[in-house]
Amino acid sequence: MTAPRTFRIAAVPGDGIGPEVVAAGRRVLDALAAETGAFALEWTEFPWGCDHYARTGRMMDADGVRALRGFDAVYFGAVGRPDVPDHISLWGLRLAICQGLDQWANIRPVRFPPGVTGPLRRDDTAELDWVVVRENSEGEYAGLGGRNLAARGPGSEVAVQTSLFTEAGCERIIRFAFELARTRSRPKVTCVTKSNAQQYGMVLWDEVFARVAAQYPDVESDSGLVDAMAARFVLNPEELSVVVASNLHADILSDLGSALTGSLGLAASANLDPERRAPSMFEPVHGSAPDIAGRGTANPLGAIGSAALMLDHLGLAKEAARLDGAVAAATGAGVLPADLGGTATTEEVTAAVIDRL
Repeated sequence: MTAPRTFRIAAVPGDGIGPEVVAAGRRVLDALAAETGAFALEWTEFPWGCDHYARTGRMMDADGVRALRGFDAVYFGAVGRPDVPDHISLWGLRLAICQGLDQWANIRPVRFPPGVTGPLRRDDTAELDWVVVRENSEGEYAGLGGRNLAARGPGSEVAVQTSLFTEAGCERIIRFAFELARTRSRPKVTCVTKSNAQQYGMVLWDEVFARVAAQYPDVESDSGLVDAMAARFVLNPEELSVVVASNLHADILSDLGSALTGSLGLAASANLDPERRAPSMFEPVHGSAPDIAGRGTANPLGAIGSAALMLDHLGLAKEAARLDGAVAAATGAGVLPADLGGTATTEEVTAAVIDRL
């Protein structure tokens, strides 16, 4: 009998409810590994985050990105605390990992699990399931710009934030979206733009999209302005399959999509290096939620869904589908945390998923 493959996973629980949901996800993954015998996980935990910043002045070790390169994947919790400025916590940890490892493709599925009543749950037969593909390495979050002229006195400071759009960066994420669309029941890609107002970067984005779309005649495609797309998420979501957008636009729209399912607590994501030169990172989208940290009420389903994305990326598609099925069975049975209108604790939701593996 062939021994199961062992994957080395770096766990970065981070701040707030991050440690709680990462612990829940790890329990589920370990249970699935034991149940199936198809794989094994070797965990290494890194205590980076705002506590680390308070002790050392850094959100992560100076050689943290290099240390992560030796792993098969990174399982991330959340980052942020009220006493640490958000731009320090985000750029010091999550973005440092994403950019340092060139995890240029971010995917955020928008799914409507059974048993959950969200704003778009029109009836039990509505099939609403799409994926937001986010450019994850440049665009509006490239980190280019600066603040100047403050020495001239109050009211004189100037801040410049520059968006970066490269032809190569646009093409690789748009092509990724088309390849993903080919794997879905409805092969369609919807492009999000704002080229009417952003006449340089987003016009390049539009031109690259048109060129790539022409190379995929088997995939339906369309395009819309980001403001109209926000309305479309609400009014005509059944038209969506794969939505590709720049860093900022996809960040906002994917949160909107997850909120429409019922809660950001359901939102899973993957920060991918599709070329597999470095490990990819998997994380829930809900943030650190410090107001409920330590209460045992955090929703672990976003972290568990991210774990399923991690399994799929590691070549364990059947096990990923089994995990997604267990989540659907748990919510369908009415085991819901507080943010979804239920009363189940983090522990109870986790146990319910494990019981249904």
